[in-house]
Amino acid sequence: METSDKFVVISSLLCEPSRAKILWSLLDGRAYTATELAVMADLSITSTSNHLSKLLSGEILKVEIQGRHRYYTFSDDEVAYVVESLANLAKDNKAISIEKNSLPKGVKYCRTCYDHLAGYIGVKIMDKLLERDHIVKDVDGYSISTTGWQWLGQLEITRDCFTKNKRPIIRPCLDWSERRIHIAGQLGAQMLEYMLKRDWCRRVKESREIIFTSQGKKAMYDLLEIEVI
Repeated sequence: METSDKFVVISSLLCEPSRAKILWSLLDGRAYTATELAVMADLSITSTSNHLSKLLSGEILKVEIQGRHRYYTFSDDEVAYVVESLANLAKDNKAISIEKNSLPKGVKYCRTCYDHLAGYIGVKIMDKLLERDHIVKDVDGYSISTTGWQWLGQLEITRDCFTKNKRPIIRPCLDWSERRIHIAGQLGAQMLEYMLKRDWCRRVKESREIIFTSQGKKAMYDLLEIEVI
């Protein structure tokens, strides 16, 4: 199959309304059963199963079997990146000037984008790391500077933490609510994992929203001078 034909097939898989709801639900980075996805997408079990079958055949999703349960998630982070990026097309440009006058709330303030932080706080973290030259822009995109590696050591993140695979260490991800970039890639995943492990932040049940604990708010200010509400 030629590239153009593959593009048509993949586009049809991603953009069918019911399947789009399923994919959007998976952007919190967790794996779900068909029953859970049916509830989240407001679909029947039969319809959900049919859609999941097509997404599996198209290698958009993968399934892991644990006992009697089958758990669905994205086949890889590239799929999550594409789904999140599509949300930029849905942004209401007319509302931007109004939103700038006040801090965003809920998922627009802080959320998960697959396995990394996004929203207002995600973008602020990227801004601060660039401002302090911990992350630098180069011909290949973005890289971690010497001072950046030293700073990351405070989060127990070292060069050994990054696996040698095709996924870049740093990938700029265009944030659909902020219209600016936040950190994706292996680094973004490592940072979120550390914050969750240290209970600096917590997931909101049945949502992609992330909230920070008092300990996390203090850590964010101490590390990057970011005031988290």
